[in-house]
Amino acid sequence: MIIGVVKEIKEQENRVALMPAGVRTLVAGGHRVLVESGAGRGSGLGDTQYRAAGAEMLAEAGEVWSRAELVIKVKEPLAPEYRYLREDLIIFTYLHLAPLPELTEKLLAAKVIAVAYETVQPADGSLPILAPMSEVAGRLAAQVGAHYLEMASGGRGILLGGVTGVEPGGVVILGGGTVGRNAAQIALGMGASVKVLGRTPEKLKRLKNQLGGRIETGISTPEQIAMDLGTADLVVGAVLVPGGEAPKLITRAMLSAMPRGAVIVDVAIDQGGCCETSHPTTHHDPVYEVDGIVHYCVANMPGAVPRTSTQALTHASFPYLKVIADQGLATAARHDPGLAKGINIWRGELTNEAVAEAQGREWRGVGEVLE
Repeated sequence: MIIGVVKEIKEQENRVALMPAGVRTLVAGGHRVLVESGAGRGSGLGDTQYRAAGAEMLAEAGEVWSRAELVIKVKEPLAPEYRYLREDLIIFTYLHLAPLPELTEKLLAAKVIAVAYETVQPADGSLPILAPMSEVAGRLAAQVGAHYLEMASGGRGILLGGVTGVEPGGVVILGGGTVGRNAAQIALGMGASVKVLGRTPEKLKRLKNQLGGRIETGISTPEQIAMDLGTADLVVGAVLVPGGEAPKLITRAMLSAMPRGAVIVDVAIDQGGCCETSHPTTHHDPVYEVDGIVHYCVANMPGAVPRTSTQALTHASFPYLKVIADQGLATAARHDPGLAKGINIWRGELTNEAVAEAQGREWRGVGEVLE
C-alpha cells in the first residue's frame, strides 16, 4: 500500500502522524511511504530521519495526497485540503465530525473512506487511539488553567495550591474519564482542592480510590453543576460522547454564579464543547472572556507539546495502521470490530450513528456497507 504523511496545516499544529520508526517498519513490510517535506519538523523530526528510514520525501502536499492510497494525519482535513479528496482515498485521522457538518458533507460528496481515531473502540469499550491524547489534554488542562488564573493572564489572581494559612484554589471537573482523571491528578499535585462530577456512582468511586481518596465527587445534574460552579476557580470540561456532540452542561446563565476571573478549560471543544459559551480557539489566541469568565477552548491542546504528543499518538495508532496496510481496510475491519467502529464514512455513506444524530443525517451500519 502507498501511505502518505502530510504536514498539518491547522494553526500551530506541530504533531505528525507517523514517526521514522514507523516508516521503517512499513517499508520493511513492502509498503511505500510518501512524506511531505517538513512534516515532522514541529515534533523535532527532520527530513533526513525520514529519508534514512526509507520514506520518499515530496516537496508538495498535493503530490502526497494525489499519489497515496491512504493518507494518515493528526487533525481533520481543513478547507484548503478539500480539493485533494477523491473516491479511491482512505483517510485515517482524528475527525470529530459531529460539530462539523461542512466537512462531513465534503467527505460524503467525495466518496472517500474516512476512519476516525476517536471512534476506534474494542469490545472492552476503551478508546485506544483517543486515550493518549486525552491524557495529554487532561494534564494540560490543569496546567493552563493555573496559568490563566494569574491576574496578569486575565484571571482572578488565585494560586491553585494556596500557601500556608491560605486555602487552595477550587477545581471542578465535569467528567471522570481519561481527561478528568488526568486533570485531577495534576490539580491535586499542584495542591488544589478538586471535585469531580460524573454520571455513575461506581465510576466515581473507582476514580476516588485511584486518587487515594483525595478528591470529592458528585453526581452530574444541572442543579449540582450550578451549585459547584459558585465556588470554582477552575472548571475543566472533560465530558465525552464517543463520536457524538458534547452535551452543553454549562449554560450561560450559570456563569453568573461563578467568581469573576474564574477559568473554564473546555477540553470537549473538539466535539462542540460542553459549555454553551464555548467556541474553538487556537494556541495563538487561546482565551476570551464571557460575563467575566475566562474561556480556554483550544481545539488541539496536545499540539502545544508535540514532542510528547506525537510519540504517544503514534504508539497508539501505528498497530492499526500496519494492519490496514497489510490486510486492506475492508478485511482488517471485518476481522476487528473495534477498528470497524472507527469507520465514519464509507464511499458516500455515513456509518457513525452519533454523527448522524448530531447532524440529522441518515446512516448505515459499518457491517452493511462492508458487505
